[in-house]
Amino acid sequence: MTATDRSTELITTAAQAAADKLAHDIIAYDVSDVLSITDAFLLASAPNDRQVKSIVDEIEERLNKELGVKPVRREGDRDARWILLDYVDIVVHVQHSEERVFYALERLWKDCPEIDLPADAKATRGKAAEHVELQDAEDAAELHGELR
Repeated sequence: MTATDRSTELITTAAQAAADKLAHDIIAYDVSDVLSITDAFLLASAPNDRQVKSIVDEIEERLNKELGVKPVRREGDRDARWILLDYVDIVVHVQHSEERVFYALERLWKDCPEIDLPADAKATRGKAAEHVELQDAEDAAELHGELR
């Protein structure tokens, strides 16, 4: 069994929306062979809580406007560290970068086939690592300046 065309359409639209809001490391898995509750997962991350919420809001708005769907469930809004949108056919996980590393959902689903995503979404791969390196360099420079 593979993800339906509808699920793939939802994933593609959601991935593009996430990329447009500068999400990091967007990836999608076809989980239809291992789960009966959904066809696909979309994972994305952001370096701060505000951006997590912004990405989720854009995904929700775009899927509603372009494809006429609303999530049946939205969880994690209060802390905005990991927000889940459940569309039945797909589940979207947008995580703070720290949660993404800690929970490593990719490790759980690595045996599932990846779903091809738009070029903008693919281009986000490795952005979280780049952001961490840049932040570390800025922190080191700031610390070095304080020590002088």
